[in-house]
Amino acid sequence: MPTIHTGDLAWNVLHFYQVPQGLSRFFGDAQPEIVTKWPTMILPALLMLLPVAGQPILIQVDTVPQNEIERRLNAFEDSDAKREKKLLDLFQESGCVDDLTEQPVKYAKAPNIVCTLPGEANAVILVGGHFDFVKEGKGVVDNWSGCSLLPSLYWSLRASPRRHTFIFVGFTDEEKGLVGSQSYVGKMSKEEIQKISAMVNLDSLGTSPTKVEVDRGAKNLLNALGIVATNLKLPLSVVNVHPVGRSDSDSFQDRKVPTIGIHSLTNETFRILHSRRDQIGAIHLNDYYDTYLLIRAYLAYLDQILDRPAPQ
Repeated sequence: MPTIHTGDLAWNVLHFYQVPQGLSRFFGDAQPEIVTKWPTMILPALLMLLPVAGQPILIQVDTVPQNEIERRLNAFEDSDAKREKKLLDLFQESGCVDDLTEQPVKYAKAPNIVCTLPGEANAVILVGGHFDFVKEGKGVVDNWSGCSLLPSLYWSLRASPRRHTFIFVGFTDEEKGLVGSQSYVGKMSKEEIQKISAMVNLDSLGTSPTKVEVDRGAKNLLNALGIVATNLKLPLSVVNVHPVGRSDSDSFQDRKVPTIGIHSLTNETFRILHSRRDQIGAIHLNDYYDTYLLIRAYLAYLDQILDRPAPQ
């Protein structure tokens, strides 16, 4: 089992199809105290990791209740076109109306869905997940589980001012060769691409506790996810799925954008994908909600730590 070091954390890397046994946590237990309020969470980051010595970073996010997260997960439809419309509805329910657009994609029947949360700066954190699916199953795991979280993540961030502009994208036709994400990137100028500080891809969540891909992930983004998971005492482990398939994050990483892929797959649950087993019953609802809690805090943390001015 190889180990790579990402600055302050050591990651035990479990390569897909190499480890038949269960996966283990890889972070320590001694962490700063977390102060929690409903529905707002205040998370003090580790001071030793901050660029401004002695200045704790406080992140503030709103929390969607678990029953609402589950309602949105259960709102999957039986065609890509219906899913696109449902995703539009969920964004509008969450308050993304004026900054919600449909981006046509050549040769695709359904467009990309783009919801923008404006920030103070031009730097962008992009969060994506595809909504199309293959017809052997219901496509709940792959990937209604990822795309249906996007409106909830938007809602969790929208109440507090953000440094970065957040762009939430539901990609079309990932299953046909990353068509939607390739189209999205292809329409961007070089300058627009350079403004993307992070691309966070959500694909196939909820079949187990949260997993992260490190083969092609940006080390600073991986390290930040580990910090937030440790503070929140939420499970996180590493499974590299890239050797057996590409996802929408690859469209951005191919253009040198820092990316991270969050999923839930193991050697056992990978077999759910593209099969009749891809049903709502394949989702472990508590694991799925833990993943939401982790990602919503993670995005707010990235907003604070990325693109900070150099200390004087």
